[in-house]
Amino acid sequence: MILSGKEILKQIDKEIFIKPFDKNKINPNSYNLSLHNELLVYENHTLDMKKPNPTQQIIIPEEGLLLEPNKLYLGRTNEYTSTNKYVPMLEGRSSTGRLGLFIHVTAGFGDIGFAGYWTLEIFCIQPIRIYPNVEICQIYYHSIEGEYDLYASGKYQNNTGIQPSLMYKDFEK
Repeated sequence: MILSGKEILKQIDKEIFIKPFDKNKINPNSYNLSLHNELLVYENHTLDMKKPNPTQQIIIPEEGLLLEPNKLYLGRTNEYTSTNKYVPMLEGRSSTGRLGLFIHVTAGFGDIGFAGYWTLEIFCIQPIRIYPNVEICQIYYHSIEGEYDLYASGKYQNNTGIQPSLMYKDFEK
């Protein structure tokens, strides 16, 4: 079951934590998250799952940044979120999707117990200018049935910034 916006609001600072929080960003069944002013891009054209892939930082200026099609940009939310009771999910806003801007290519499913900033996998169909602090995606919450363990991965938990893929650590086991 998906929590309503009113229920999300009731759970803020109890079972759902969003920092900073602005009640004006509550929707009927979600909460809008905004884009930080920093992006990462991979330096190499060919990426390797078994190795760390170097990245380069880009700052989005107030006047905006023109994104190139067919290039992956990693961004992050301004908001730090956590919950030990609900399953967080992330979706792009329909307004961004209608501009051909995809906010999370594959990783919109969060784990119960995740705490951190959301890394956004940003991809565009055609050139588009983006701006820092724009409400770019939305988080919503599912209740969970049965016994569960909290997310405990050391790869992405309690991150402080954009997280490039750490898949190479899976091969080190």
